[in-house]
Amino acid sequence: MKVHALVVLILFTTAAGAQQFDAAVSSPDPLASAEAALPSPQHDAPVTIPLTLAELEAAALANNAEIHASMRRVAVAEARRGSAGTLDDPSFMYRGWGTPLAKPWDLNQTQHMFMLSQNFPGGGKRQLRAQLADGDIEVAKAQLETKKRDVLAQVRRSYYALLRNQNELHFHDEQVALARQGLESARIKYVVGKVPQQDMLKAQIALTRLVEHLVMLQQDSDLARTRLNTLLGRDPGASLEVLGSYSPPAKLPGLVDLEKLALENRPELTAISAAIRQDETSTHLAEKSLRPDYTLSGGYMLMPENSRYRNTYMAELSVTLPWLNRGRHDAEIAEASATVAARKADYETQRAAVFAEIQESLVRARVAQRLAGLYGDTLRPQAQAVLKATVAAYQADRTDFLNLLDSQNTTLDVELDYIRAVSELETRLADLERAVGASLPRNTANSAAISSGAQAQDAQPGQEVR
Repeated sequence: MKVHALVVLILFTTAAGAQQFDAAVSSPDPLASAEAALPSPQHDAPVTIPLTLAELEAAALANNAEIHASMRRVAVAEARRGSAGTLDDPSFMYRGWGTPLAKPWDLNQTQHMFMLSQNFPGGGKRQLRAQLADGDIEVAKAQLETKKRDVLAQVRRSYYALLRNQNELHFHDEQVALARQGLESARIKYVVGKVPQQDMLKAQIALTRLVEHLVMLQQDSDLARTRLNTLLGRDPGASLEVLGSYSPPAKLPGLVDLEKLALENRPELTAISAAIRQDETSTHLAEKSLRPDYTLSGGYMLMPENSRYRNTYMAELSVTLPWLNRGRHDAEIAEASATVAARKADYETQRAAVFAEIQESLVRARVAQRLAGLYGDTLRPQAQAVLKATVAAYQADRTDFLNLLDSQNTTLDVELDYIRAVSELETRLADLERAVGASLPRNTANSAAISSGAQAQDAQPGQEVR
C-alpha cells in the first residue's frame, strides 16, 4: 500500500508540474494586459484648425454674450443722449368761455382762445442735463471695458490651461512610446528568466498608471475646452484646439509701476471716476434749481359778434419762484453733495482693493516665475540626465526594469510639473494684467527660449530600450 501511495504521489506531482509548465508556456507575458491598455498616440493631429491666443481673444470680443449685453447698454446710453438737454414739448390749448347757458349752441357769443406755450428751463440747466447724459455714456463704456477685461482674462486662463493640457498629452505619448520599448525588452528578459515574475507584476501596476494619467488629462482637456467655447459664444461641446507657446516676461514690473498703470487703465476706477464727475454735475444741477424756469405763451382770441375788435391776441409769461421753496432745494443740494462724498469714498475703497489685488497677483506671479525657473533650469536637466543614464544601464544589464520605470515616472512627473509651472506663470500674469487693466510687455527672446526648449525635447531622438 505504501508503494502504491508513493507512486500516486509521484504521478500527482509530475502532473502538477506539467500543468504549471503548460501555463507558463501558454501565458509567458504577464505584461500583455498592461501593454494592451496603453493607448496609441492620437494627440498630434488636431481635428480642427488650431487657434492662436490673438484669434481667441478677437473671437471672444466679437461673440461673447456678456460683452454683447454691455454693448447694448452703451447703445442705450448713447441713444438717450439725443434727448438730453432738449426743451420740453410745446403745448397747445383751446379755451372757450362766455357761452350763454340759455343758448349753448350759439358759439357766436363765445370767446374763443387758441394758445401755444413753451417751457424754458433756467440758464445752464439744459447744458448740465446734457453733461449728465454724457456721464452715463462714459460710465457705460467703462463698464463695457471692465467686462472685456474680465472676459479676456478668462480666455487667457482657459487658453493656457488647454495649451498645458495639449503639451501634457504630447509628453504622455512620448512616455507611452518609451514604455512600449521597455515592455519589449522586459518581455525578452522575462522569457529567458532574467526578470522575476514579482517584478513583472509591479511593472504592470506602474504601466497601468499611465492609462490612469491619460484619463485625467482627457477630463481636464474637455473641461478647459468647454470653458473656452462658452467664452467664445460657441457650442460648449464644439471641437477646439489651440496653438502657441508660453511667453512670460523675463522680469516682472515693480509694484509702484503696476499701481500707476492701474490708476490710468483699470476700468473699475475709470467707471467710478466718471460716476464722481456725473454726481458733481448733478450737484451743480441741484444748485441751478434755485434759478427760476420760464413759460412763454402766445395765442389768438376770437371775440363774440358785435365786439369792437373781433380778432385779438394774447401773450403770457409764467415764472417759477424756487426761493419760496428753498428748503426743498437746499435738501436736494445736500443730498447731491453727500452722494459725491460717498462716491469718492467708494473710489478710495476700490483703489485699495485694486492695489491689494495687484500685490497678491504679483506675489503669486513671482512665486510661479521662480518655480518655472527651478524646473526649467535645474530639475528638468537632472531628470533627463538620470533617465538617459538609466536607459544606458538597462541596455547593459546593469539595472532592472523597475529602476527604468521609476526613472521614467520621475521624468514624467518633473516634465509635467514644469509644464504646469510655466502655465501657472502665464495664468498669474493674466491675473496681474486683469488687476492693472492693461497688457504687460512680453519678452520675445524669453518666449523663444522656452519654445525652443520644448521643441528640442520633442526633437530629441528617442533612445531605444533593448
